[in-house]
Amino acid sequence: MAPTQKGKQGTKGAKQIVEENKTTLAFYRNMAIGCAAPALLLSFLVFEFSKVTIIMYILSLAILGGAYQFMAFMSQAKFSETGALLDSGNDLNMEGGIAENVKDLIILTSGTLLMALISNYFWLVLLLAPMRAGWMLWGSFIKPWLAQRNAQEEPELDEKKQKKMERKMRRMR
Repeated sequence: MAPTQKGKQGTKGAKQIVEENKTTLAFYRNMAIGCAAPALLLSFLVFEFSKVTIIMYILSLAILGGAYQFMAFMSQAKFSETGALLDSGNDLNMEGGIAENVKDLIILTSGTLLMALISNYFWLVLLLAPMRAGWMLWGSFIKPWLAQRNAQEEPELDEKKQKKMERKMRRMR
């Protein structure tokens, strides 16, 4: 990679984004399959399983499949009829992007599948995903919306009251 200026992040080319997206998708696909397949095999061949276990495995596989398909859809490149790259798709490795949260979901679910081999109580770890989503929703939308509503509802002081408040503040110093 070419050296960049100090303090300034270099930009990626469209072809580089496409290649990095392919390797990222392959990594997370392999992670999901590499955790789900052994967990399923060990669970159903060695351990006893219940309705809860079956439901949780189905839910986990749906999460892994949905997250992977979402990332594949986001990063889908568009090519012209001649094979020239028109659009590289979204960069899956961009910091602060939605793909970062989807990758975290795949990691969380894969880890939960493996930890659930130890105890069924580890299925509760999957509750971290909706809790994180709620926290992000609160910080990004709900809290700013409430703050904006409260700021609008505060009555504005007329000039006389504002001057009186300023005099009080000066006296207190």
